[in-house]
Amino acid sequence: MGALHDGHLSLVRAARASSDVVAASIFVNPTQFGPNEDLAKYPRSFERDREMLEREGVELLFAPSVEEMYPTAADRSVRPTTATWVTVEQLSSKLDGSSRPGHFRGVTTVVAKLFHAVEPDAAFFGQKDAAQVAIIRRMVRDLNLPVEIVVCPIVREADGLAMSSRNAYLDPEQRKRALVLHRSLVRVQSLAAAGERDAAKLAAAGREEIARETTVRLDYFEIVDPDTLDSLADVSGGALVAVAAFVGSTRLIDNVLLPSA
Repeated sequence: MGALHDGHLSLVRAARASSDVVAASIFVNPTQFGPNEDLAKYPRSFERDREMLEREGVELLFAPSVEEMYPTAADRSVRPTTATWVTVEQLSSKLDGSSRPGHFRGVTTVVAKLFHAVEPDAAFFGQKDAAQVAIIRRMVRDLNLPVEIVVCPIVREADGLAMSSRNAYLDPEQRKRALVLHRSLVRVQSLAAAGERDAAKLAAAGREEIARETTVRLDYFEIVDPDTLDSLADVSGGALVAVAAFVGSTRLIDNVLLPSA
């Protein structure tokens, strides 16, 4: 959705390393924002983004207008809708979908439109949006879409904070508090590496770490199957550890993957 950072550029570089031609899209998709979310103030820096993509050797920048993506919407100027949606049932109500109803319906609809318009051979997504990755993979599989989904690692700041366009909302004090998300995940990783396999105990440890930062409000801390997003009782077969929390009014997400034992 623009406001590009090194996390986004890592996807471009991965695409460049394995593709003949690289296309990038920038579109702040209104249908994936809830009524009280940050659509109006979401950071937009199109000219800067375009220059960054040019420097990375991107051949095509697909930057459609809202009218192009939602041509039949009744009121595109505010928050367009459409009569036709692409919805991945069950998965779309988990993790971020639980606290952001309708979010993933907007994501899968616009990504399906993107794939239809561009017809890519491969599409590169970041692991930071782990629920989105699982849902798009399922959509592609269920609809027999001829595109390979390539997932690239999370890119972090030097202190561990996952790169995000929404980090720009944080003041210096909030920026320090936001590090608790990463600390909570590192704690779970350490316990799992030491042999703890009980997902409930691991999740409790992660939530305990978040609770120590009293100004940060936890949205969820879950340990799930990375493909189905179903809760796990045991992490021996591998797991996704995912957290979402509010730092001030800014909602941030992060995750780690635990390997199978």
